[in-house]
Amino acid sequence: MKLNEISDKGKARSPRKRVGRGIGSGTGKTAARGHKGQKSRSGVSLRGFEGGQMPLYRRLPKGGFTNIFRKHYRVVNLCRVQQAVDDGKLDAGDTITEQALVDAGIIKSVKDGVRILAKGELSAKLNLEVTGASRAAVEAIEKAGGSIKMAPAKEKKDRKSKKAKKAAVSEGAGNDQDPGAGKE
Repeated sequence: MKLNEISDKGKARSPRKRVGRGIGSGTGKTAARGHKGQKSRSGVSLRGFEGGQMPLYRRLPKGGFTNIFRKHYRVVNLCRVQQAVDDGKLDAGDTITEQALVDAGIIKSVKDGVRILAKGELSAKLNLEVTGASRAAVEAIEKAGGSIKMAPAKEKKDRKSKKAKKAAVSEGAGNDQDPGAGKE
């Protein structure tokens, strides 16, 4: 075989079919779409339509819901923390807080808290203060001679307590006078 004998397999690089270019081409006039009807027009997309048969997306049951109160934690692996210590971005002697992880560029922002996972090796003795950690991560940190303190996650404002406070305030103020008094 020589370089000048190399060629593509048949149809590997076939040019696109140019439709609507005269009757001699075989795909002229109606451009292989047939006569009239919705599918002959441009801009038609019948994805999911099965000819009147109940479509698959309606035959399958609905399921689940999205919890709007879900907590969004930033996940950090031990290997990433170790790498930051090795690069000098984190000081192993200091307590490593969530803000320290942001400042070191390990995470973008704290969101609802930081959760440490046990992927990778940890050799440095670290004192961490984060929202949560997996059991394996806690064991790995303690095995390396470090400690971990889990701070509670940031609480969202409790709407029920606000309403209860408003009701209590309005009850206390409303007992002094009759609300209908003076309207005669």
